[in-house]
Amino acid sequence: MALKIIVCLSLLAMTAYSFNDNNFVEFFEQKPNDEGKHWALLVAGSSGFYNYRHQADVCHAYQIVKKHGIPDERIIVMMVDDIANNIENKDKGVIINQPNGTNVYEGVLKDYTGKNVNPKMFLEVLQGNAEAVRAMNGSGKVIQSGPNDHVFVNFVDHGAPGILGFPRSFLHASELSPVIKKMARDQKFAKLVFYVEACESGSIFAGDLLPKNINVFATTAANGKESSYACYYDSRLQTYLGDVYSVMWMQDSDKEDLSRETLTHQFEITKKETNTSHVQEFGDLTIGEMTVAEFQGKQMAAPVDNENIPNPNLDAVKSEDVKLAILEQRLLAAKTDEEKMFIEDELDLLVMERMKTVDTIKHMISFAVNNQLSDTRKMMTLRRPLTQHDCYRTVIDHLVRVCPALNLPENDYAMRHFYTFVNLCEEPVATDVIISAMDKIAVDERFC
Repeated sequence: MALKIIVCLSLLAMTAYSFNDNNFVEFFEQKPNDEGKHWALLVAGSSGFYNYRHQADVCHAYQIVKKHGIPDERIIVMMVDDIANNIENKDKGVIINQPNGTNVYEGVLKDYTGKNVNPKMFLEVLQGNAEAVRAMNGSGKVIQSGPNDHVFVNFVDHGAPGILGFPRSFLHASELSPVIKKMARDQKFAKLVFYVEACESGSIFAGDLLPKNINVFATTAANGKESSYACYYDSRLQTYLGDVYSVMWMQDSDKEDLSRETLTHQFEITKKETNTSHVQEFGDLTIGEMTVAEFQGKQMAAPVDNENIPNPNLDAVKSEDVKLAILEQRLLAAKTDEEKMFIEDELDLLVMERMKTVDTIKHMISFAVNNQLSDTRKMMTLRRPLTQHDCYRTVIDHLVRVCPALNLPENDYAMRHFYTFVNLCEEPVATDVIISAMDKIAVDERFC
């Protein structure tokens, strides 16, 4: 009997010795009947210093999920990474997300940067297709989630009806929706939550794009017809540090006990405190009854005192007007006549580009409706919901190719006029007629 006890104790000791703390936790996390793992995919889809705020938002989101216990191996960050050490950044290696804020760039993962921040890479990473990612020269790090897991996706960038922007191409809702539905069928998650910061982001999940019965919940910064807003202009850095919706939910996560706060409560707070746009929710709203910790991490973290942080709504500006607002702020701060003249020239050029953008799109619309004035006015004023996704996707992708001077997809001002092409497709005007109109105007207009 004594020998049996000694053998058992020896086996227990050997088992304990073979597992360090991390392996011990991982061992039990792998049990098939456990509550599952937490995964986070954080994406900033823009580039350029004037878009500083997008990478600042994502870096801040990383700090939140990291401090709440989601390990780096289950966090994926996609951002161009051209801000922290940008020539315009007066604080090299530093990104802040609020006035006098801490460096949210510190320690941030750089899983996908530069040209690897693109729609196809995003969709393959989300689905867990490591081989496809490596075939595109990606790192191979993907969301390897299973049927017991919770996945949190935070996307921040410019948007348009049915579109999320990336630096060189668009992600269409008609591309994202089938991927989400397939992931649900393939049991790639127990629950999936999206937080999306973009103009007209409500259009990404509207209608049957996100069913209510596939265990997916989404909130967006705006409805399908309006801008999202930048905030916290920094006069020293001469750019905006954050976006209102993103700042609101993250400041809430910073200070709340996430094990007690529900997603619905965070949504309601964000919606109430974001008075610049109409924050929306979609999908399976019963997921909102779950705690924020179920998606942003269960580990307790010291609350952050946000009491002295300014209200981000006070200096908020429409996303498409950020370039203009930055130049206006720089003009007010200019100290010499030479500096003022230089900025005034930049402003004049930007205004002229905007006027040409609107004229070019208006001429395309007019030609597509046989130059009928009443029909042109209708197409330029209505805000129809997007249902004709194939037509819309085809004409927008053609617009990118046929008129490179519009600088799409980086021209967020032009994107705010994509509703006119929605109207054409919903009329409906035949796709080939719209494309012919684009080709005609692209040849006639020197701007393209």
